[in-house]
Amino acid sequence: MLGWVALLWILEAVDAATGHSLDTFGIEPRRLGELLDVVPASFIHFGFGHVASNSVPLLVFGFLAALGGLRRFAAVAALIIVVDGLGIWLVAPDHSNTAGASGLVFGLFGYLLVRGFVDRRLLDIGAGLVIGATWGSSILLGISPANTSVSWQGHLFGLAAGVAAAFVFRRPARGRGAVPPARPLVP
Repeated sequence: MLGWVALLWILEAVDAATGHSLDTFGIEPRRLGELLDVVPASFIHFGFGHVASNSVPLLVFGFLAALGGLRRFAAVAALIIVVDGLGIWLVAPDHSNTAGASGLVFGLFGYLLVRGFVDRRLLDIGAGLVIGATWGSSILLGISPANTSVSWQGHLFGLAAGVAAAFVFRRPARGRGAVPPARPLVP
């Protein structure tokens, strides 16, 4: 995750040094050519403050999500990035340009919040509850349409994609720390 976040900072430094030439990789909605920017948009930011606001939660959520395995993490991140980007492309306001890792941040939040319940693992349930209690209020503000200073659409689609990823990439519970399945009631 340190490498991922370092890449975001390097890209922003290149963007600043080149007169913000990388900003063109943001997503402009409903233009066919912009579908090519669905993935790169998650790596581009509109200034150092923008990348800074995503860095800490991306480090924390990414690290915790990667504890479940790097291949699983890569698949979860890819699904979140693509679904988030397509959602932005479909519903963002006309004449807007959306970029940044916040869709991934919101997606990883959603993934971590529900992963333990889906996988039926006590440790992951506890981690999800702590994450929800710590960051939940700011996440809710980020998906509010009343918040016009951010792409609430990108945040909402990221969050939804993360929750979906928990189901798509679920693991059956086994061994110690797993919640046993409910027994059917027999009369």
